[in-house]
Amino acid sequence: MSSPDGDTRAPGLGGARADEGTAAGAREGAVEFCGLRLAHRVINGSGTFDAVAARGVFGAALDERFPFAAYVSKTITLEPRAGNPPPRLWEAAQGLINSIGLPNKGLEAYMEEDVPALAGLTTALPAGTEAGARAAVPLVTNVMGSTAEELVELVDACHERREISAVELNVSCPNVKTGLDIGADPVLLERVVRATRERTSKPVIVKLTPNAADVPACARAAQEGGADAVSLVNTLRAMALTPPARGERPHPWLGGGTGGLSGPALRTVALAQVAAVAESVSVPVIGMGGVENTAHARDLGASSSAQTVQEARYRSTST
Repeated sequence: MSSPDGDTRAPGLGGARADEGTAAGAREGAVEFCGLRLAHRVINGSGTFDAVAARGVFGAALDERFPFAAYVSKTITLEPRAGNPPPRLWEAAQGLINSIGLPNKGLEAYMEEDVPALAGLTTALPAGTEAGARAAVPLVTNVMGSTAEELVELVDACHERREISAVELNVSCPNVKTGLDIGADPVLLERVVRATRERTSKPVIVKLTPNAADVPACARAAQEGGADAVSLVNTLRAMALTPPARGERPHPWLGGGTGGLSGPALRTVALAQVAAVAESVSVPVIGMGGVENTAHARDLGASSSAQTVQEARYRSTST
């Protein structure tokens, strides 16, 4: 994923056109994914596209040209989160370091306010189908907890809502301690995935962390625990230091100390890790990381047979 988690900027119509171009070039027809029928192969990465905020700004124009075949929510936790203290962003060479901290309204408000608003999303079917035909956009809810018990409670809530088609477990965010420890430990990861898998009949996707000693081993653990699919890569752990000042030693500039690196710098890492994971598991793989255009999306698919590609939003094309 190539944008700050929790980014609430609504893209301009120029951004929407760019998204549609990526989808049109990379989708190559409808696809079955974990029992879900998708109009094409391009979906958003969690936290990179706020459909609720965008709809509030652009209204019907966004609905008519919605670019993604499935919509993945920003990460939801049991209780509301304010996120990390500022500063939260540092623009690096060929990338962006974010330390947003997963701010969100919490499970209760998400279910009451966002789920109804996201339930009716549709997208245009690929060229060659009936003119004007549209397909439903499945809602995938991304959840994070610091313990298996918290994740189970979150998955239970998602299972009860028919509007939610699948659940993505965030065990990979590099700027929040919760999740990272789970995602980097294959034994713990398998145990957590198994506990959540038993609570729902809906597809369970595990979002892997790239900040692990053996990412393919973590992917295999997720599969053994019952994951229907895995997604990767999330951002790489990174740090920015304060500019040199007389009499002061440089210290971490971001409010959270460290953050996650996204953007073009992540692309080659994504290609390597997605390919390695695809060779290690039999479940579907969602590839992401540094995707800026159709060629990048196709590269991920070609290198790994990734079934779905998540579009990047490193920098808005309209700004």
